[in-house]
Amino acid sequence: MKTVILAGGLGSRLGELTETIPKPMITIGGKPIIWHIMKRFSMFGYNDFNLALGYKAHVLKDYFLNYKTYNSDFSIDLQSGDTNILNSTQEDWTISLFDTGLHSQTGGRLKRLAKHLGNTRFFLTYGDGLADIDIVKLLAFHESHGKMVTVSAVHPGARFGELSLKGTSVVNFREKPQTSAGWINGGYFVIEPEFINLISDDTTVLEESPLEEAAKMGEMEAYMHNGFWHCMDTKRDKDSLDSLWEKNSAPWIEK
Repeated sequence: MKTVILAGGLGSRLGELTETIPKPMITIGGKPIIWHIMKRFSMFGYNDFNLALGYKAHVLKDYFLNYKTYNSDFSIDLQSGDTNILNSTQEDWTISLFDTGLHSQTGGRLKRLAKHLGNTRFFLTYGDGLADIDIVKLLAFHESHGKMVTVSAVHPGARFGELSLKGTSVVNFREKPQTSAGWINGGYFVIEPEFINLISDDTTVLEESPLEEAAKMGEMEAYMHNGFWHCMDTKRDKDSLDSLWEKNSAPWIEK
């Protein structure tokens, strides 16, 4: 089963971090965030990835084309040009990279991949969100209801520390707690191929007319995920994820 990762956006809210590289290539613990996302799917045996590229597509292409040298020690004979990988890093992944246009919207990027996906269901996620979602359970839930789309619903993390007050006295302080009420789109979709027919062209935003229409048709179910989820939208988000990695407390991956 294929996994589509939308990896073509500008990531403008990350400022100078995305001046030279696309958002999915920003590193967490020394590895691009897209690598972490792929590693999560791979943990459950899903190793066929289709990347929808756009902004600075060449950076992602170069990284995966030269994956072994970027992730291994190697020696090189400068006279002959021969290289020898000394401690090869192996991943059992098949990766297809597609340039889906610099200005295409999220729906348009998926539409461009349609002919490569075939007439089968697929996973879809974004290139900037990490979660400890059980991919097997997500798929089983999708199969159980028989609808066109499953979206993972998550609780958004609060951006600021939460204070509990009694008068002016602070009786409880929690730094960036996960909100207990409200659900948002956390990505990590399972989608049937006919959904792509709801996408018009490059200008279609996935999160607007296609998903709204699927919901109106009664063809969308939510997989309720109460575990870890974190989207990397800002430099502060990156620092938070880096901190979890450095503390060996990264719930989205087995180190």
